[in-house]
Amino acid sequence: MPSACDSLIEDIEDMVSSTDPTPNERQSARKSIVPRSRKKNESLINEELQADSLIPGTQKIWMKTWGCSHNNSDGEYMAGQLAASGYKMTDDPTDADLWVLNSCTVKNPAEDHFRNSIKKALEQQKKVVVAGCVPQAQPRMDYLKGLSIIGVQQIDRVVEVVDEAVKGHSVRLLGQKKDGGRRLGGARLDLPKIRKNPLIEIISINTGCLNACTYCKTKHARGDLASYPIEELVERARQSFQEGVCEIWLTSEDTGAYGRDIGTDLPTLLWRLVEEIPEGAMLRLGMTNPPYILEHLEEMAKILNHPRVYAFLHVPVQSASDSVLMDMKREYCIDDFKKVVDFLKERVPGVTIATDLICGFPGETEEDFQETINMVKLYRFPSLFINQFYPRPGTPAAKMEQVPAHVKKQRTKELSQLFHSYNPYDHKVGERQHVLVTEESFDAQYYVSHNKFYEQVLVPKRAEFKGKMIEVDIYEAGKHFLKGRPVEESKPFTPSIAAPLRKGEVSGLMQVNTHTNTCTPAYSCDRTWPEPDRH
Repeated sequence: MPSACDSLIEDIEDMVSSTDPTPNERQSARKSIVPRSRKKNESLINEELQADSLIPGTQKIWMKTWGCSHNNSDGEYMAGQLAASGYKMTDDPTDADLWVLNSCTVKNPAEDHFRNSIKKALEQQKKVVVAGCVPQAQPRMDYLKGLSIIGVQQIDRVVEVVDEAVKGHSVRLLGQKKDGGRRLGGARLDLPKIRKNPLIEIISINTGCLNACTYCKTKHARGDLASYPIEELVERARQSFQEGVCEIWLTSEDTGAYGRDIGTDLPTLLWRLVEEIPEGAMLRLGMTNPPYILEHLEEMAKILNHPRVYAFLHVPVQSASDSVLMDMKREYCIDDFKKVVDFLKERVPGVTIATDLICGFPGETEEDFQETINMVKLYRFPSLFINQFYPRPGTPAAKMEQVPAHVKKQRTKELSQLFHSYNPYDHKVGERQHVLVTEESFDAQYYVSHNKFYEQVLVPKRAEFKGKMIEVDIYEAGKHFLKGRPVEESKPFTPSIAAPLRKGEVSGLMQVNTHTNTCTPAYSCDRTWPEPDRH
């Protein structure tokens, strides 16, 4: 629980200066410290040991992340730094001493889950640190009072915040990363991290966006566009492949806008990254809004046709009505979206276009909604994210005249029924495909792989398939998946150039060989991980 120190310490900046040692430096320095002997009576010594028993860096931490792949990447970085500093990450919330709750502000239900988790933690007398877009956008919410906060651009200082929270202090870091006045993409990309899936690296290429959508709360948290330099992103990809990764996801609030703030663009980045991808490994591009990808359609078609890039693009349209798009301030018309889809379908045969739709946005008429229905009938999107409109506090859309709740619900139901009325993969039965196996299915009955078009293909759960490119014959199609039978005469191909890290193992830690003055990963070939020193 927060202590009386809360009123005295508003920001960890008050206690930590730029000249102070980092958590990793503190950890290594502990090894060389020789305590000075002091004459004390036995009772005083016992009292001191008892008082100092709460040493930061020795506790168990449970982390929960909601939301997008950008948020998941942030969570992986925070977990890695905490583990590297000596904390033990646990999957059991009841076993943890402290909870790190990494929030999403896109929809009301996600924030409700976040708020309920805080309440649950405090009821169980757990210490709490909150992160993500909710506290960044609204740090003064009543239910956040007294809690420590890590801002979305301050994840590299998670250890400092957790250290103080363990001691009962409440600290808040919400500032922006800047270099000479220019806002940066965020924390360094070479920080330690624990990948949720050791085979998949999520790389955030930029933060924020150039739009001001009237329904969006994320903009309040992530701000305007700020891109990472190409060299830093290429180096991060290179390091990931050296740690056994075979699939990279590029993420941001709008990948299509990448580089506009630093004098470059998305195709330039993608061509550089493609050079680093080993044979058989794959790159997946994240969400892009229509306006900025329109400028790069020719190059994007070439890139999506590349054998090591999934022919997949997530382009949220939100509505097929120009009047609704105008009220949303989406900065494109429906013809712009159709141009993107039609061009890519023509130039990238078989390409998967995923999109998002909002039902019941303020002012949406029955005619507006019918335009959206007609567009779905036209394109029969294989992947469609349908969202009933939720007014987010503090957004312009929350002040607009709302569509009645029962109408929103009915439109959401009607659109969902349309989506489930067609089977996008039936024509794939009988095809022979190469697929990359990276995950286990939710029911643990299959391994999950993806073909060139990022369509989910379930394959038999054989240990030798994990992390491999295999050849399969498609024998069954469902609404959201295909099932593949391995081709017996075809051997699995290993795209990884190194053995993957074990699940839960920390990525990005390097140790210096003082004899050769070279850096190597701080783990041995048999993947054992040394226990951190706790002095």
